[in-house]
Amino acid sequence: MSRLAEFRKLEQQLAEQLAELESMKSDSGLKKEMEFESKLRALLGEYGFSLKNIISILDPEVRDRTSTPGKASVKAVRKAREVKIYKNPNSGELIETKGGNHRQLKEWKAEFGVETVESWRIQ
Repeated sequence: MSRLAEFRKLEQQLAEQLAELESMKSDSGLKKEMEFESKLRALLGEYGFSLKNIISILDPEVRDRTSTPGKASVKAVRKAREVKIYKNPNSGELIETKGGNHRQLKEWKAEFGVETVESWRIQ
């Protein structure tokens, strides 16, 4: 798209948004909300409270439901991996591992095949 076409498109979008803004300014519901907000902010300033203070007074559990961006969020605790025990019937050697990244276990799987080694699993 050329720069001129992009400019015209943005200009048209801006005109549409300005028209929407003008129609919202004449809305009586919006005027009431704006008046309420200004009176509320004046009242908060008069008593030295912030919106966070009011929210914590009205709904103290809001801190439990949402995390604030300044604080670290609590991570969910993962379930511990179970220990897997493999016994090689050829050598009688035992391997205990919590994952599949064990060096000797990988060697067995490469030599004997995954299905065979999994059949050696005791626990």
